[in-house]
Amino acid sequence: MQAVETIFTVYNPDIIAVHTTCLSETIGDDVNQIAQKARDEGKVPAGKYLIHCNTPSYVGSHITGYSNQVVSFVKHFSARTVTKKNQVNVICGWVEPSDMREIKRIAKQMEVKIVLFPDTSDVLDTPMTGKHEFYPRGGVTIPELISTGDSKKTIALGPFCSEDAAIQLENKCKVKFETLEIPIGLKATDTFVTALSRAAGVKVPDSITDDRGRLVDMITDMHKYLYGKRVALYGDPDILTPLTEFLLTLDMKPVYIVSGTPGKRFTESIESLVSNKVPEAKYKNGERADMFLLHQWIKQEGVDLLIGNSYGKYIARDENIPFVRLGFPIIDRVGHSYFPVVGYTGAMQLLTKILGAIMDKQDATCSEEKIELVM
Repeated sequence: MQAVETIFTVYNPDIIAVHTTCLSETIGDDVNQIAQKARDEGKVPAGKYLIHCNTPSYVGSHITGYSNQVVSFVKHFSARTVTKKNQVNVICGWVEPSDMREIKRIAKQMEVKIVLFPDTSDVLDTPMTGKHEFYPRGGVTIPELISTGDSKKTIALGPFCSEDAAIQLENKCKVKFETLEIPIGLKATDTFVTALSRAAGVKVPDSITDDRGRLVDMITDMHKYLYGKRVALYGDPDILTPLTEFLLTLDMKPVYIVSGTPGKRFTESIESLVSNKVPEAKYKNGERADMFLLHQWIKQEGVDLLIGNSYGKYIARDENIPFVRLGFPIIDRVGHSYFPVVGYTGAMQLLTKILGAIMDKQDATCSEEKIELVM
């Protein structure tokens, strides 16, 4: 209680978001009752907000906590009035600030007003201006969150991160929703652009069609270097599913796929993607799906490329595998958060990194007489 009063007095935020921990959950703290008591005792100033959600670290994974927090936004803010707004909600999965900015750029190109939440763009990647600003100007605003109850439709990007919030919003405010994969790669971006076009009732502009054409041109040019390459990938399920689809589009072979987040939906999605094209693929998720398992699979039969967060660098080093960093967390490199992997532009960026990693190993390991200046 004292902490709430101190934060509002000293730092003057518009909102305090409280999430629990494993210790708080084990003790049995009633966070909802504590928050309500703070409001009743006037610890929360007029016009300010105190929200909370339960995030026990022994349930699910970090994705579960993310989903719970997004649901909390809907519970505390979304409101329905008699007047519908000409806007579409886009509930964003766990991606980088640059990805969120790219989603907004695509919507702007299509002249579609969206409310994107959560939105860490211009919050976690604010420019260095030389002036201190305690609270960045980016992100979604409280009035925008409130208005989500009057939107025409909701598009939830990523079933694990975003669908629960979309369901909550439909139940609370009767806003219909559609769940899609995060738009990583050609097909997933096609699906997102089409869904946004239909939800808003607008045509897809030539500028976006041109972006798609450039991506297809890159895929065509790079296909002969990527065809049949065996790939191991790991990370969050909402990233792995569209990434697997993209690798299949490139005629690569995602042979090992691992996620620590539990849920049958993941294995069903992966099976539907790889069962016909890569019948030898191995995939697993949940508490027994870890880096040790992935490493053992790779030792049994090697791969040409590894894709995932920073924790894969040890496997890449031990087995001398080209490594593309993607997902959360990336803590051994700087700058990745400024370059999107979603949308057609992001797919081009990802495609360049994939080919670059493979060709770098080829240049480093081929015999002297076989090294070439031109690919």
